[in-house]
Amino acid sequence: MPQLTFTLPDGVVEQVDVTALYNAGYAGRQQDEVAAHIAELAELGVPAPQTTPTLYPIAPYLAQQADEVFVQHARTSGEAEWALVITAHDVLLTVACDHTDRALETHGVAWSKNAAPDVLGARAWRLSQVADHLDAITLKAWVGQGDSARMVQQGTLGDLLAPEYWLGVLAQRGADKPGTVLISGTISMLPGVDQFGDSWRVEMADPVTGESLECGYRVVPMAEPIG
Repeated sequence: MPQLTFTLPDGVVEQVDVTALYNAGYAGRQQDEVAAHIAELAELGVPAPQTTPTLYPIAPYLAQQADEVFVQHARTSGEAEWALVITAHDVLLTVACDHTDRALETHGVAWSKNAAPDVLGARAWRLSQVADHLDAITLKAWVGQGDSARMVQQGTLGDLLAPEYWLGVLAQRGADKPGTVLISGTISMLPGVDQFGDSWRVEMADPVTGESLECGYRVVPMAEPIG
């Protein structure tokens, strides 16, 4: 099973063997806006979910702390998200980027989520230490092309269903156990942006403490197949 390592603000290092990985979807707190987004995606050929929010089981090995993501074609992109990590004695919150195959997404969202890794940051916060101001924590993403980068997402954790909501869902499933990682679902893309590029960076910043968490990686095209 994959092992993730997180450094906390007090210098403590937590190691977690990932036994279960989940990706939330359509997880905006304003579900009327989510419904409008689903209608937009349907016009692009992405099948609508039967219920919202959604929760997709993901292969645990796709939870990674990587600086490279290998892709088979040009229509893949990341998503700015937060991640819950349940340890043996705590719940951690970190930054994440869910890299998704947009071509495969039109055939099945769950399939597209299993086609590329969820990249998590190397640093984390204890959820209990930021719980009283979670909604104010900001989430931003940049996609790079060569030496330049453009912001493609900007919002706050208040735009998404709260960690406590998802901890309740995990408890109902009997999945609130050490080794479980849950990725939050993403905030909206900025209007008119091009989300495709050769690198991704996501930042989660706490305006109360002044601390921030980051993850980032290069997108590496794989060689053309033979046959």
